[in-house]
Amino acid sequence: MPSTTDEEFVKNYPRPPQIMFSTENIKVIALGEIIIQTNHSARILETYHPPTYYFPPNCVKEQFLRKNNVRPSFCEWKGIASYYNIKIGEKTINNSIWAYPNPSECFKEIAGWYAVYPQLMDSCWVNTEKVEAQKGGFYGGWITS
Repeated sequence: MPSTTDEEFVKNYPRPPQIMFSTENIKVIALGEIIIQTNHSARILETYHPPTYYFPPNCVKEQFLRKNNVRPSFCEWKGIASYYNIKIGEKTINNSIWAYPNPSECFKEIAGWYAVYPQLMDSCWVNTEKVEAQKGGFYGGWITS
């Protein structure tokens, strides 16, 4: 994946996707609150898609999450996803977080881990770099330099 200059190119990511555990410093801010701050995450790398970051439940302020009734989605690689809203005070961001409670065997290491749509957050950070969200409402890719 990384080239000799440590650059990554999404065209070189694998198919099927691969889990790559990370110790990068991640911060996610939603509705004015830090809801995730950790150096323990998983990056899902899939051909031609920016990485999507997943976080273990103990790294997420779950008190702000509300499971919603949105119809689950299906990923051919990971399985069936459940969706959550973020609710802080009187404000809510609908369908902003998802998880795979019972993923396929290849992704069992991220069972119950959360991913966020960066375009719905106030901001997402990888180390000191602000993330650019992948365009569109379906994918949750994190674009960085």
